[in-house]
Amino acid sequence: MKLKNFLSLPIFSVFFVMGFVYYITVFILIEDWVGLQTSAGSLNSMIFTTLVCLCVLSFLVGVLTDPGRVPSSYIPDVEDTSFASDQEPKKNVLQSKYCDKCAAYKPPRTHHCRVCKRCILRMDHHCLWINNCVGYWNYKAFFNLILYATIGSIHSSVIVISCFRQKDWNYSGTTPLKIFYLACGLMMLALSVTLGTLLGWHIYLITHNMTTIEYYEGIRAAWLAKKSGLSYRHPFDISVYKNITLVLGPNTLRWFCPTSMSHLKDGVSFPTLRDSS
Repeated sequence: MKLKNFLSLPIFSVFFVMGFVYYITVFILIEDWVGLQTSAGSLNSMIFTTLVCLCVLSFLVGVLTDPGRVPSSYIPDVEDTSFASDQEPKKNVLQSKYCDKCAAYKPPRTHHCRVCKRCILRMDHHCLWINNCVGYWNYKAFFNLILYATIGSIHSSVIVISCFRQKDWNYSGTTPLKIFYLACGLMMLALSVTLGTLLGWHIYLITHNMTTIEYYEGIRAAWLAKKSGLSYRHPFDISVYKNITLVLGPNTLRWFCPTSMSHLKDGVSFPTLRDSS
């Protein structure tokens, strides 16, 4: 991906919000709460700075990493038994299809992005805020971004509340100051709830080895299966732990490193329920 990805208003907005939240949390709220020179102030500022740095790193990786381009040499294996199922739901998920827009075959779990104007491996969605698709190669960075942003927002919310509660408003409180603290508190709580909800959603997707697109495809597939008197299960949902390692990697310590992607393969084939049975 090129640096021109950064030439986007949403990208600038994300950097602005990160910088604004960092400034008011460290240089105003922590300073007003316990002071930056105290041990408690230094510890909180160090933790928050680390979270912000990890957020920025994850954000940069998500923006700059190509989400996954279909190899020009890709040809579906017609003899693969995983493509020979007569069950409609499984066929819709596993069978390689031909993309009319790209005039090429696309592997399983690959979808055409109308914004990027090409097929994306294991496409989850196109994210406005990183000006990029979230796909096979940058999904982990996207997840880490949400994780660290959620933790940072909760941390900042706790600091705002602690600072507000310890203040003697009868002595030093003024209306503008009260409005400032109230606005900061509402902003951080809103960020915490929004990001926390998004984090919970993607934890659910990861534990089921599913993308956002596959989730909605699965709803229709389950309805069709039920209509035919069959049961449906997402074909890539092997087990919770295995699902997590396929996305975040086998090394638990590297789950939280957005640049650790050595566990990823070619993105055109994935283990299924049939393989593990």
